[in-house]
Parts: sequence; structure tokens; C-alpha cells
Amino acid sequence: MTETTLSARVSQSFAFDGFLFLPDRQLLLKDGVAVRIGGRALDLLAALVERPGEVVSKRQLMQRAWPNVFVEECNLKVNMGGLRKALGDDVGAARYIATVIGRGYRFIAPVSASTSAAPTTPPAPSPPRLHNLPLGVSRIFGRAGAIEMIGRDLDTSRLVSIVGPGGIGKTTVAIAVAESMIDAYRDGVWLVDLSPLEDAELVASAIATVVGMMADSPNVLATLCEHLRERRMLIVLDSCEHLIGQVAHCAGTILAAASGVRILVTTREQLRLEGERVRRLGGLEAPPAWPDLDARHALTFASVQLFTQRATDQLETFSLRDDDARAVAEICRKLDGHALAIELVATRVATFGIRGVLRQLDDHLGLDLARRGGPPRHQTLLATIEWSYRLLSEKERAVMRRLSTFAGGFDLESGCAVAEDETIGRTEVLEGLASLVDKSLISADIRDDGVEYRLWDATRSHALNKLAASGEVDVVRRRHAERALAMAEHAMLEGRRLAQMEWIARHAHALDEIRTASRWAFTAPFSAELGVKLTIAAIPLWKRLSLAEECRAAVARALDDRFAIHRTPSQEMVLQQTLASTLLDIQGTLPEAKVALESALAIAVSLGDTARQLECLRGLSEYELWTGDSNAVLALADRMRAIAGENAEAADVSADVGAGAALEWLGDLDGARRHLDKALNRERRDYTRFDDERFAFNQRLLAQVSMIHVLWLQGLADQAKTTAHRMMEEAEASHYAWSYCFARFQSATLSLHLRDYATARRQMTEGMDHAAKHGITFWRGTVLAGQHARWKLYMGQLVDLAEMRLVLLTMRERGSRMYYPHLLTNYGEAVARQSDLREGLAAIDEAIALCEATGQIVVIPEVIRIKGNVIRWQDPPRWRQAADCYRRSIDLARRDGTLAWEIRAAISLVKLTRAQGGDTEAEDALDSAYGRFSEGFGSGDLVRAKALLDAR
Repeated sequence: MTETTLSARVSQSFAFDGFLFLPDRQLLLKDGVAVRIGGRALDLLAALVERPGEVVSKRQLMQRAWPNVFVEECNLKVNMGGLRKALGDDVGAARYIATVIGRGYRFIAPVSASTSAAPTTPPAPSPPRLHNLPLGVSRIFGRAGAIEMIGRDLDTSRLVSIVGPGGIGKTTVAIAVAESMIDAYRDGVWLVDLSPLEDAELVASAIATVVGMMADSPNVLATLCEHLRERRMLIVLDSCEHLIGQVAHCAGTILAAASGVRILVTTREQLRLEGERVRRLGGLEAPPAWPDLDARHALTFASVQLFTQRATDQLETFSLRDDDARAVAEICRKLDGHALAIELVATRVATFGIRGVLRQLDDHLGLDLARRGGPPRHQTLLATIEWSYRLLSEKERAVMRRLSTFAGGFDLESGCAVAEDETIGRTEVLEGLASLVDKSLISADIRDDGVEYRLWDATRSHALNKLAASGEVDVVRRRHAERALAMAEHAMLEGRRLAQMEWIARHAHALDEIRTASRWAFTAPFSAELGVKLTIAAIPLWKRLSLAEECRAAVARALDDRFAIHRTPSQEMVLQQTLASTLLDIQGTLPEAKVALESALAIAVSLGDTARQLECLRGLSEYELWTGDSNAVLALADRMRAIAGENAEAADVSADVGAGAALEWLGDLDGARRHLDKALNRERRDYTRFDDERFAFNQRLLAQVSMIHVLWLQGLADQAKTTAHRMMEEAEASHYAWSYCFARFQSATLSLHLRDYATARRQMTEGMDHAAKHGITFWRGTVLAGQHARWKLYMGQLVDLAEMRLVLLTMRERGSRMYYPHLLTNYGEAVARQSDLREGLAAIDEAIALCEATGQIVVIPEVIRIKGNVIRWQDPPRWRQAADCYRRSIDLARRDGTLAWEIRAAISLVKLTRAQGGDTEAEDALDSAYGRFSEGFGSGDLVRAKALLDAR
């Protein structure tokens, strides 16, 4: 054992009023319990507690929290609000942090500082991220009972809906409930904000993205249910009313499939599902019209507490006085305790005073309610938003209208990019944004990587209507679309340095903006060109999130003939190639995939784009390999090398992979191995990192699969197992569903060859489960008629013949003929065993004829051996014809160097001849084959051969 010496360092801590702050560990404790707070806010706290009682200027605080980085002052204000919330500063009377107007902030509570020597140890690894809940900057008033009750509801009901009008505080309550339950769910608590979605068909995709599912699926909901089936998780579906039907369908389906999942919904109307527990959220309690109401009693009501807090946020010197208490109570009553309306109105106290706000409120609500129908509380909110909007300056209104184009949250740079133009400069945008936050028309949430701004749903809807009437909607929408492009490019760059879940947390929302921007671009006049650009920019994001079906649909829209004049040849090329690769991933060898690849290739040739030509040829090579045309694959390999130019290394890899796989099927194992060795020695990419090459073909995986087959056929079973193990590790590290399934199924094939039936069954099950989870329907038929049917035949179980016929028909229609003879052989053997021996032999003969016609001769020795087995089942058995099949199988295997087939045929021949009295030639054949093995002696065939040899 080695002894580690720990160096000592000085660690400083600060204690105040039940809090313990440890700056070195970025940890704030309240009575021993960690307080959830952002890192920037902790930096601000450190700057303040180090100088208690002193004024710390805004510049000093910003330098402390954002060293060597220029940030706008509104970031300081938002993070300071978050810090105050975490500390629990009282409404209207600061206990910890006081604002010194025009100068900065001062920590006013007594602080006890201490230092100690602490060992320096490597930081512990971060625990897995179990939620994506935001850090809010607002305190919660009057909802403790509702939060507690809804928490109890979730203990007994798997679906709870918080129902109420917009702006009443549903999301605030839901997040508070979710935050209190983080430790109760093994697989996390996940907030799915549905407000940015306009397409109901994307609800399941939005949920899948947030919970971390890689959803390559034409049926994302079914895939999502499989992903959630064994998980214990709370999912919060926020802002569902505009998608209520699809949300209800998704929620009901998930709850039926995943017993460990609970769903909390915020909506303006209930889902109307069986078992749904509905909690209606009303307004905050307001004081009655008491004539002697004073400030102390008024502040016992939640609505007055909220009003006072927001007024204080706007005006530091504000405090509720006795002679204002009745007026504030009346304001809260007129607003029906509606949280957002109260916040909006309270921000105007600094301008009009309490009584001035009340007078304007009376005038405005009276006029507005007179001409609006619907529920009174909803009318009140709309009236209040309209009143707040009218009170804004014209430039503030313009900023609000322009920012409403964001489907979800946005950062400061994005907001400026959309709102700024020649009429409103950056400084005015920043001032307008800060003012809108102050007036509660925009929310500001603190996140680890900065501040996220968002319009409340009600204010966004109102502002969008104003934008539509302003005459500038298309101009602003275009700027938003251009910003969405920039967001996609930034997300792609960040993907190269961030872990998967961290990247999703930071950048998955970029797709919300691209969806919204694309929908506008493909419908607005003269904007389809921008829609095409958005689609292409989003392709790497769809790949990163494994949304292959959504990508396919979006690419198909961009390829619509209506938009042909808006696509450049280069864009057409990228879109066609992506369409082909997503089709191959999801549905297999559809003819449409080949047409798309050939179209992309023709454009690449016309443009002289060698790199893209190689990618298209690589895709065509994979397509032809799956169709069973090995000679076409060899021709494509030659074509890749011929055009290589400066891309010679990439061409060599792709050509060697294709040639190696083709030569394996053609029976040239030595040639195949030379090509595959060269490809695997060159292709050393890191598949755990972000890949921005669209839905590209994984050349290393294809090479490994072919190498495993070649090694096994040549009698090198141990090397084949080592290669298979490495292949599965790399496929898992890629986090790509198609690769994972392909690796599992190919490993199962090797396990079947080795007669390790338990391992083969496990690998097939893992692969099928993953394929079902991710909607990769392409694999189902191949596996059922291939590995699974072969496993059943080995185990003496019945095979579903009707299902096999359907699979064979589908493969014929699609032209997927690589494995077709093998599957047809399985079918023939199963039919011969279970129903009609003559039909079974006919199917096997057809399989042999197909192999000979296409030159795919590598499997012929095994097919002929199986035919010999079937012949032995005739009554009476035709021993001589069976022996002839075994001898022919041995001869062909020796010719091709397929030692694995040879030993099998020799075993079958020896067993047959010994039953008839013995045959020296047969014994010599077995002895010769066994003597040429140098490894793999634990595999099933060699164990059986050794037993036969020992029994002579």
C-alpha cells in the first residue's frame, strides 16, 4: 500500500444567522442543509460577506462574478435577486443585503469569519444530474399549502394536473413541488416546457429529449414508453393547454406503459384521463374590505406580500404604510389575487404611487372588461397586460414585440440580435429588457451558464398579436431565424467539449427556435431559402439528439418541389444525402434511399466536391452490400480510390471497408482480411465525442463486423470474440442506437456460431429491446428470421412460419438480399421439421441457387450441410444423399478456406457414417480439419469434434 501525503491549505468560512458559507467549496448551508443556488450568486455573496457593512460597488461585484468578461448590468441585478431569494430576505425589509442606490450593495447582517487548515484532495466526481429545474429569482407567496397538498397527491396518484388561468402561478407551484421531490425519484425529476411547441406531433419528442432518450424512431411515443418502462421518474409537463389532446394521449400512454413514472401537469384545462387528480389553483388570498386594516395585518395575506415584494424590487425605499394598506388590499381584490397581474401592477408604484395605480387600474379594467367576454379572472389578466403594455415607452413596446418571436428562453446576446436594428440600438435594447424584467413582463431565470430570459405565455401571446399588427413581423421573424442559425452553429461547436446530458441541458432548446423559425420560413413569402438553411443547420442537432425521424420529415419538407428554386445545388446535395442516410437507419434498403444517394452523388460530381462524393459512394456501398450485390460494392471501392485526390486516406478507409465486406461474401477470406486490417488500422476515431458529419455511416463498425465473420470462418474464434467485445464497447460509447443494435445482433451471430446459446439469447434480447425502444423497425424481421429462428432450431423449439414468410416477402420487396439466402435456409429447415419436408428442401435449394447466381458463395457449404440434415429426416432416410451433401460441403469449405464450415460438415459426416458402420475417409476429414485449428478449442463445434475423435 502506498501512503499519500495531503498538502494543507487555508479554508475560509462565513457564518451568519443559521447560514454557513464555504466559498472554496461553492457551498451555502442553512441549518446544515445545502441551499440550491447558482455559482454566480455565490461569487456575489463571497464579495459581500468578505466586507460586511461596507458598500461593494456594482463594478467590483461584476468583476468578482464575471472576471475578465464584459457583461451587462442586468445580469448583476438578476443574480442578486436570486441570492436574495435563496437567503430569504424579508418583504420590504432587507435582513441580509441592502441596496445603496446609485453605488452598489452592502451585507448588513452580522458575519462571523473563520479560517482553518484543510487537506487538499482531488475534487469528488460530480453526482449524476437528476433534474433540470431552473433557479428562480422570485419568492413564492401563499402557495405552501398547495405545494404540500400536491406533493401528497403524487404519493397516491400517478397523474396530477394543476389547473388554472394563465399567469396564476401554476408553473411556480409545479417547480416548487418538483424541487421538493428530487430525492424521491431514482431516475430524476424532469421539467418539459411545452410552451415553445406549436406542432402537437412533437410532444413525445420534446419529452424524449428532456429525459435523455436517444429517439431514432418513426414512432417516438412507443419508443419513449420503452425507455421509461423500468424507470422511477417524475415528469412535469408545463403549459399544455395549446396541445391538450396530444398531451393527454402521450401522458395516458406513458402511464400505462411505465409504472414507475408519475406526471405533474400545468394546464388551463384538465386532461380528462382516468385516475387524473385535478388541483385547481385560485388567486392569492387578499384582505377583505376592513375599514381599520393596517400594514401589519395586510402583510399576513399572500397577495399583499407579493405586491410589496415586487414594489420593493422596483423601488428600494418602498415599504407598506398603514394609510396605504387598504388601497393595496383593494388593488389585490380587483385583480382577483392573480399573481402575474399583481406583479405587473406593483411595478408601477414607483411611477404612479399606490393611489395613482389604483385610479388607473379602475379606469382601465372598467373599459376593458366591458368589451371582453370569458372568465373574469382571464379578462383581468388580459386587461392588466394591455394596461402594462400601454404604459411602456414606444421603444420598450418594440423590444417586447420583437422578443416574443422566441419560442422559449433566450440569452442576452440572442435577445439583442433579434430586437436591435437601425431604429433601436443595443443600449436601448438592454435598457428595454431590464425594464421589462423589472415590470414582470419578462422573467429571468438564473442558470449555471448564465441568465435565461423568457416571456410569460400570456405576455408572449399578447406581444405576438401586437407584432402581427405592427407591420414588422416578417423583418423581425427573419432576424429570429438568423439567430436560430447562429444558435445551431454554436451548439455544434459546444458539442465537442460537453458531455451528452450537459450539452442537452444547454442546447436542446435551440431546436425549439429552429422549429418555429422553419415553420415561418417555409410559409412566409421569399423566405424558403432561409428555411432550407435552417434545416441543414439543424441536421447535426437532430443527430446529436437521435431524432432521425424528425430529421427525415424536416429534410423531406425542405426537398419539396415547391422550394426547388430556393435550394442551391450544394444544399440539395446535403439534403438528399441526409434523407438517404436517415431512411437507411430507420427503414433499411428502401429504393428511395438509393435514388437520393445517386442524386446527391451527381451533384457532388458536378460541383467537384470530392469529400461529399466519397460520402455518397460510401452510402451506396452500404446500400449495395445490404442488397447482396458484392460486385457492385467492389466497383464502388475502385471508384472511391479513383477520385480520392487529397482525400486519399478517407477514400482508402471506405474502399477497404466495402471491399473487405464484399470479398468476405464472395469467399475470398484472405483478400477480405487484408482490406479490413488496413481499414481498422487507419480508422481510429473517437466515437464518444460529438460527430457533426450528419447521419454518417460508421465505417469502423462495418469493418469490425466483417472482420468478426472472417476470423470465425478461418477458424480464429478467440480473435473473433476479442474483436466482437471491442466492437460492442465502441458501439455503446457512441450513444447511437443504430450502432448499438447492429453490434449486439452481430455479436449474437458469433455466439450462435460458437454454440454459446445463452449468450446469444441475451445479446439478441438486448438488441431487440434497444431496437424497439428506439423504433428501429428495420432490424425486427432480420433478427426474427435470422438469429432468433436459428436459435430456436438449435434449441428444438417451434418457429413461427407465418411470421417468417412475411419477413421474407418484405425483404424481397425491399431488395434486402444480403441475409436473404441465410433466412430462406432457416425457413426451409423449419418447414421441413414442422410441416412439409418437400417444401423445406425446395426453399433450401432456392437459397443455394441465389448464392450461386450472385456469387455470394461463402455460406453455401453450411447451407448444403443443413440440406444434408434435412434429407436424413425423410422416411426412409436417404443416407447416401445426405453423406454426399456433407462431402460436398467439406470440399467447398476447403476450397474457400472456411475452416469453421469444414469442421461442422466433417462432424455431421462422421456421425452419419458411424451410424452405418464407419468410414475411414470421413474420420480422416474430421482429423484433418481439427488439426488445422490453433485456437477456439472451447467453442461448441471443437468440443464436439474432440469428443468424436476421443471416442474412436
